[in-house]
Formats: sequence, C-alpha cells, structure tokens
Amino acid sequence: MLPVWETALIQLMEASTIKPLMLCPDFIQDIHVMIFVGFGFLMVFLKKYGYSSLGFNFLLAALVVQWSILCQGFYELNSDYKIEIGLTNLYKADVATATVLISMGAVLGRTSHNQLVLMGLLEIAAYCLNNEINVKYLKAVDVGGSITIHTFGAYFGLAVSYVLAKKHQTEEPNLPQSSYTSNILAMLGTIFLWVYWPSFNSIDLEKDRAHRAIVNTYLSLAASCVVTFAASQMGSKNHKFDIVHIQNSTLAGGVAIGACAHLMVQPYGAVFIGMIAGLFSVYGYTTISAFLESKFKILDTCGVNNLHGIPGILGGLISIIMAAIATEQQYQKTLYEVFPARANPIISQNPEYIHLQAGDGRSASQQAGYQALLIIVTISIAIVSGLISGICLMNFSLWNNISPDSFYDDSVFWDLQVNDDVETDYRPTKWRVKEKNISKISVQ
Repeated sequence: MLPVWETALIQLMEASTIKPLMLCPDFIQDIHVMIFVGFGFLMVFLKKYGYSSLGFNFLLAALVVQWSILCQGFYELNSDYKIEIGLTNLYKADVATATVLISMGAVLGRTSHNQLVLMGLLEIAAYCLNNEINVKYLKAVDVGGSITIHTFGAYFGLAVSYVLAKKHQTEEPNLPQSSYTSNILAMLGTIFLWVYWPSFNSIDLEKDRAHRAIVNTYLSLAASCVVTFAASQMGSKNHKFDIVHIQNSTLAGGVAIGACAHLMVQPYGAVFIGMIAGLFSVYGYTTISAFLESKFKILDTCGVNNLHGIPGILGGLISIIMAAIATEQQYQKTLYEVFPARANPIISQNPEYIHLQAGDGRSASQQAGYQALLIIVTISIAIVSGLISGICLMNFSLWNNISPDSFYDDSVFWDLQVNDDVETDYRPTKWRVKEKNISKISVQ
C-alpha cells in the first residue's frame, strides 16, 4: 500500500507533466542513487573524514532537494500563484542538488555542516537564477548539465574555497590523508556514478533523443575509463596506476558529453569526447591542481575542477561546434526539437510542426553564439556568487568555523566511540553492564 504522501503526490501530477518514455520513477531513482550513494561514497577517500563525507552529503542533499523545489517553483508559478509538484519537480531538484554536492567537494573537510548548509542555500538561489537566464533568454542546449550543473558547481565551489583559504593562509593546516580502505569505498561511489550516468543525461528527453543520449553517454564513459587507466600509468614515474585518477577521471566522459548527449555526434564522436575528457582530467590532477594551489592558494579537496570544471567547459565547447554544423538535412524534422530556439516564430502553423512551440528563428551560427554565451554567463555567475557565499561563510561565527588543525577530522563534529584496534560491542548498554557484573562475580 502506498504511503499517504506518495498518493497525494501522484494526485498532484498532471498528465502533461509526464513524459511518455524516459521520465519514470525508475529513472528518477537512478538519479537518487547518484546523489545519495554515488556522491557520498566518492568523497569518503579521506581516512578520518568518512562519517562527515557520507553524513554531511546525506544532510545537505536532503535539505537542498526541498529548497530547490521551492526556488525553481518560484520561476514556474501557475495561474493561481502556486507551485505544482510532480515527478518533473523531483528530478529537477535532484539535478540541482548535484550542483551543490560538486561544490561541496571543493571545500570538503574544511567546512562545518552549518557552513555547508548556508552554502547550499545560497548556491541553489544562484543556480536557479542562472538556469532561468538560460531558459528564458539564452535558450542554449545543455541536457546533461555540462555547463549549468558541472561547470557552475565546480567554479562556485572553487570561489568559496578561495575565500576560505585566504582566512587561514597564515596558519598551518591539517593535511588530507587517505587509506587503502577509504580509497576502496570511494571506488564504490565511482562505480555507482559510472553505471547510472546515462540516466542522468537522458531523463528529460524523449524517443530518439533519449536513445542517442544513452548511447553517447555510455560510449563516452567507456572511452574515458580506458584512457584514464592508460594516462594514469603512462604519466606516473613508476608506471603504476593512481587511484585518485581512477576514482574521478573515469567519470569525465559523462560530464563532457552532457551538453551534446542528444545530438548527432556519432559513436566515434562520443568515444573521442570521452577520450579527450579523460586525458584532460588526468592532466588536471597531475598538474593543474598543484598550480592553482601554489599560485592562487585555491585548495580543491576532491579535484572538482578536474572532474567537473574542465570536462564541463570541454562539453560546452563541443556543443558550440555541434550547434554550428546542425542542419535540417541532418536532423530532419527533429531539428527544432533539439534546438527549440531555431524554430520559426510561426512554425506551429505548419501542420507538420503543430506540436512545437514558437522559437526565435535563429540560424546555426547564432545558436552556436548563444552556446558560447552560456559558458561565459555561467562561469561569471558561479564565481561571483561563490565569492559572496565564501565571505558569508567566513564572517559569521554562527556557522561554526573550524580551525586548520581540525581539518579533515571527524572528531570535531561526530561522537567517535569506535577504536579501530578493538572490536566494538554494539549490544544495548544494559546487556553489557550485566555481563560485566557477572564477570566480576566470577573473578571473586
């Protein structure tokens, strides 16, 4: 029997909000797994920060999902000034939450849970603004969020990290450390994300566009995985694999293909995109992260610039090329479904296109220009809002600022009653006390 809230939710949905092919509970559940399991376990590579990585991810995601439903709903009020809630709102909220979790990766271990909550609330507001600018004015194509999700989340997080690092630049911080076990658990998060990524890039699509998105994403992920292993081994001094590369760069193909997942990039194009994304991501971990830290004092705990930022920009650049070469001969009648802004303002008067909404009549080159503009606008809003959020996090003592010598340490916020060298007794206290008393009597 369905719970009461699920029954109410189903009754709230209108038939027009349900997509015939892809927008179904199974696909939404895939996104849930990515958000709560994939991202959570991907960040447990810090050996003394596992509780916080999983716990704060859980807390932040659960809160931000609700907040994003409201923030996005403010831009989509119906005629009665009410927010309609359905499956569409839920998956959009999950997608928005991914942006915050990406930013969390940049400051992981150096912020309190209260600071993360404040950061999430501010970031969702900025994300919704950026998304609304694209939907209403730019009308650029980015179905998998290469630009609006991954690029935005990465550079918002780096901006916050930059501000926080300025405060502690004169202090000696506790350094992040990983272990054999923590890295194995992080690989679990990688595999969950890798497996479910095609759902992330195709959930909002129908018919042939959805099929293309799934195929392209899968091929791109597979290619980035293989190239990451090769680049990791070839780039190391002892010709061995680096687990950090395998945990992260294997996912870069899913990020890079997002903006053009439903476009006709061809299978070889999807493979090429994945290869380049994996290669750039590994290079980022080996070179760019150290450069940003030494020159700009930007700390990036999880390397979000290498997994989300650089591949996201790469995906945006590829979308510019694909938009510039898209023709009606290539896409036939689906061109104006793929690029709605290219449709003629009176296209719905044509019986063949009666199901389409009026567009702006853009040319291919104009659409490519708007794709480029989306990258610029997104990065600008992300950095500015990130800097403002960082200042807020740094200057309000209410948000439990932590000192550098407490970085990457669960004991600051968690009650750690587990000794790794001693087997822990999880039985109720009264049973343990009773057994202890019996032991004393026996000794006597």
